[in-house]
Amino acid sequence: MANLKEIRNRIASIGSTMQITSAMKMVSAAKLKKAQDAITQMRPYSDKLTELLQSLSSTLDGDVGGTYSKQREVSNVLIVVITSNRGLCGGFNSSVIKGTVQYVKDNYAGKQVDLLTIGKKGNDLLSKTFKVIENHNDIYDDLTFNNVALIAEKIMSLFAEGKYDKIELVYNRFKNAATQITTIEQFLPIAPIEGTVNVNTDYIFEPSKPEIVLELIPKSLKTQLYKGIRDSFASEHGARMTAMHKATDNATDLRDDLLLTYNKARQAAITNEILEIVGGAEALNN
Repeated sequence: MANLKEIRNRIASIGSTMQITSAMKMVSAAKLKKAQDAITQMRPYSDKLTELLQSLSSTLDGDVGGTYSKQREVSNVLIVVITSNRGLCGGFNSSVIKGTVQYVKDNYAGKQVDLLTIGKKGNDLLSKTFKVIENHNDIYDDLTFNNVALIAEKIMSLFAEGKYDKIELVYNRFKNAATQITTIEQFLPIAPIEGTVNVNTDYIFEPSKPEIVLELIPKSLKTQLYKGIRDSFASEHGARMTAMHKATDNATDLRDDLLLTYNKARQAAITNEILEIVGGAEALNN
């Protein structure tokens, strides 16, 4: 059994760890509230904009909208992987990284697959296996729509130039603080709504339908990428808050066990001292 000093040192060390994890939990909880509000307010707008664009694009032929909706034979694929810059958030990053690797293995065997990473953790690990054409770790320093739009424009140009036949997003979709859903979402080409042939002809489009599509396409794609990064950002703070809560609980249990061990060892030491004193007194009397 460890001596009392060693146990006291371990208890003090665990107490310091508890203070750190508890503080990190509170910081993540404060950031989560703001990030959660941002994504929940944005999601309905993004979903409706995407639905409208898909409906309109499915009725157009020729060059209008074709740049971003034309289906090509898939030979070159770009996957945009969204992770975080920091760890200590449970399985948040590993789920995206493992999901990306497995998805490529299952669906794109024998094809050229490149990555564009957003977040340091994903880049550090996936760059060992895949070709990473760009890495944007700094986006979290100032996460605004305008900054994300610049990245979206680069991705859109790669598709328009024919360098990639398909582009997909992989990220954690925020459900609640304890649950994040690894999501794989097609970015380009724009996929028409399944089962939809034509938009209701009762609508009157002003300006013309092609002009509306040309205006909506860039905005919709930029919004889709921004929503994915916002989803991941909220998921990161939820995962970190949950992880730090569990770490604090585990540290508390370990501290309680050590306190019990310390008290037992201290009681045993006191008992031995009493026995020695009694034994010495009896020896003197004899």
